[in-house]
Amino acid sequence: MKPRVLQTGSLLPALETALSQEFDIHPLWKEPDRAAFLAAHGASFTAMVTSARYGADAGLMAALPALKAISSFGVGYDTIDIDAAGRAGIMVSNTPDVLNDCVADIAFGLLIDVARGLSASDRFVRRGDWLRGAFPLQTRVSGKRLGILGLGRIGAAIAKRAAGFDMEVRYHNRREIAGSAFVYEPTLKSLAGWCDFLVVASAGGADTRHLVSAEILAALGPKSFLINIARGSVIDEAALVDALVNKKIAGAGLDVFDKEPNVPDALLPLDNVVLLPHVASGTHETRQAMAELTLANLRSYFSEGRLLTPIA
Repeated sequence: MKPRVLQTGSLLPALETALSQEFDIHPLWKEPDRAAFLAAHGASFTAMVTSARYGADAGLMAALPALKAISSFGVGYDTIDIDAAGRAGIMVSNTPDVLNDCVADIAFGLLIDVARGLSASDRFVRRGDWLRGAFPLQTRVSGKRLGILGLGRIGAAIAKRAAGFDMEVRYHNRREIAGSAFVYEPTLKSLAGWCDFLVVASAGGADTRHLVSAEILAALGPKSFLINIARGSVIDEAALVDALVNKKIAGAGLDVFDKEPNVPDALLPLDNVVLLPHVASGTHETRQAMAELTLANLRSYFSEGRLLTPIA
């Protein structure tokens, strides 16, 4: 018999097909009465497949008393209650590394776009405004100072790209990275005060919620830009809206938002912000690699009792 696996939400069609070929997959989100189904059948599942979008809370884990492994499609795990999983002896995996390059590419795409006004100038041409005058001068990228909040795998990939633009890089983490080639700023405020571009590449979750506060945005100042490819929760969104509307910072490039897919209405008419619908890992190549790793983690659990990319 195929191992029984609970699926919390829809995934890539190709991944769903592959999962169904190897496992007895049950789509929980299709159940009209989720609680009743879990009460009746929850004990039959030893593994779960989910995603960064759907996650897994403590209540769901409690309804699955035999659960031993969670394989999540995505690198972020702030929607998964890691502490509850640890207490219950449940292993959790995500899909790190395979999306580093595409996310870093989008970070730099947003940085260049908002600094040089690419999206804004595109709208300028389409409106016919070029017929009435020149587009305003924008901000140079090459040779500027780049601050990175969160010099992990993705942050390091962003720093690598910065070298091609002759940028000076500094970073802030919870703690300094031994042997790093980049200068460590002991506080986020000092990093914001130093840089021309601040890229948010930290993990989400309660520990980093609103880490980029009104105080940090004030330190960034009216000539500097903010880029976020991490999680919307890391930034105080109300403070960011105020900073952009009132030009307290020069601009922002945002791929993530606090209450996705809802974007603050005040941002929509602004030309000093670039808005993307959480697409940093959204390439055919990266999503396929994420799918393969999600599947490989489940295979490894059922064949060897371990996950290939466990969350520490």
